[in-house]
Amino acid sequence: MNVEELMIRNVYTVHPDTPVEEAVRTMNTYEIGCLVVVENERPIGIITERDLLKRVLEQSKPPKTIKVNEIMSKPVIYGNPQMELEDAARLMFRKKVKKLPIMQDGELVGLITLTDLAKTAHIDQKMMHVITELKAGGWLPPKRMEKIINVYVT
Repeated sequence: MNVEELMIRNVYTVHPDTPVEEAVRTMNTYEIGCLVVVENERPIGIITERDLLKRVLEQSKPPKTIKVNEIMSKPVIYGNPQMELEDAARLMFRKKVKKLPIMQDGELVGLITLTDLAKTAHIDQKMMHVITELKAGGWLPPKRMEKIINVYVT
């Protein structure tokens, strides 16, 4: 199975100069865990719930005045729609990311998450094997990813 079959296609984006408060409002409105930061139609970063916790709340920064580009994760790690799900999982483990924007011909066309991949593991033996192989090979997921893997894979 390839990424295109599982990715979401309706990816929400935000401009780098957007106040964090507005980005949070968008995330809450659409009940999503991230926004891809886009400038001149090109992804330049990603803002996740983790970024908000670490770089805004924990540091007591004002969400009304702080801009997305000040807290976003960068550079953007991305995949392509033709990637096998197993290759996407390997990339996400190696780069320690839970959300992978999908690009094709320089255009943002989708997004896949580690949760999406982990959910397929119980029905896709190939994915189960890859995740088990990654764990056995010492590529343990970061603490924040371990729970997802343990829930869906074990």
